[in-house]
Amino acid sequence: MRRLRQILNIASRECGILRRHHVYLFCMVLFPVAVTFFFTSLMNEGQPIGMPVGIVDMDNTPTSRAMIRRLDAFQTTSIVAHYPNINEARQAIQRNHIYAFLYIPKGTTDGLLSAKQPKISFYYSFASLSAGALLYRDLKTVATLGSAAVGQATMRAKGYTDKQIKTFLQPIVIDLHPIGNPWIDYNVYLSTMLIPGCLMLFIFLITAYSLGTELKFKRSRKLMALADGNIHVALIGKFLPQTLVFLTIMYGFMFYVFGILHFPHPGGLFSILTLGFFSVIASQSFGIFIFGLVPSLRLSMSICSLWGVLSFSTVGSAFPLMAMDSPISALAQLFPLRHYYMIYQICVFNGYPLVNAWFNIMALLIFIALPAFVLRNIRRAMLEYVYIP
Repeated sequence: MRRLRQILNIASRECGILRRHHVYLFCMVLFPVAVTFFFTSLMNEGQPIGMPVGIVDMDNTPTSRAMIRRLDAFQTTSIVAHYPNINEARQAIQRNHIYAFLYIPKGTTDGLLSAKQPKISFYYSFASLSAGALLYRDLKTVATLGSAAVGQATMRAKGYTDKQIKTFLQPIVIDLHPIGNPWIDYNVYLSTMLIPGCLMLFIFLITAYSLGTELKFKRSRKLMALADGNIHVALIGKFLPQTLVFLTIMYGFMFYVFGILHFPHPGGLFSILTLGFFSVIASQSFGIFIFGLVPSLRLSMSICSLWGVLSFSTVGSAFPLMAMDSPISALAQLFPLRHYYMIYQICVFNGYPLVNAWFNIMALLIFIALPAFVLRNIRRAMLEYVYIP
């Protein structure tokens, strides 16, 4: 009972600190909520739509104009400009006025009608991965459709039936079934990684900041006095209010995306709750561990921010981890976000039992245990270290 009373007294003290310093309100509540709504609303259409594309039509025939209309009809493509030559279109790409342009040389229609295999070209910028990949798909599709339309007209003139024409133009029919995300919704694909990554970054920083400010504002000895010198009691009491706030924010995010936006989650409620709990506790433990290694407000926050930002590159959502170099693949296991993402993919998104993600769950448990190795260093810092600006 005495230890419990001490923990509650320290937690009450921490609530007062959270209330007096607005940085906690912004970094623990307002910024995470803003990030959640920002990313989910940014990609609420599922995929980027209406991306600007230019046209260089040197042929200017009904066939070329029909090809341009087909391209403009695609959801992701919007024809915004016509250019007299390739140089002007290229400069427009370099100025970021357009993402791609289609070049139809003179004589394209005549070549199609005479079966001479004319060449059309499309140029697209891959500075933006999503824009480049989606526009490449549209440009390649419209080029194929243009030649198919002429071939269809030619074969009809020769007396082929529609079934024969279809067999010639498309000998193999692709029956495509995207698993888990059949809508190919970028919101489902990216928001479930970006938003938790930002939340974990905030947790890293606030954890290191709250310990560092105990030294900066000379409150550390009072904290240890309230805990009778017991560093376990001091840390549990100090981070209990923050844990409750961060769990509320994390579960609020999960309720929003899975309950309101209806992101696919065949894994069920238990997997979601377990993932949220382990992620918050592991992130706080990592922040405590970093402060224990480097008991300095500035340095510990710098390391936490670096670790949080690098997490987005090593998580494996944009570029598969198995395709990275072996040292990078091994290094990726040192980031809590990587294990969050794997548990989400295996258990929440694909619906497998938690036992299938045992390695990643064990990794988060190891992160949770890390503060045990630096408790003595933190205690010494709280009692002896003098803050140096």
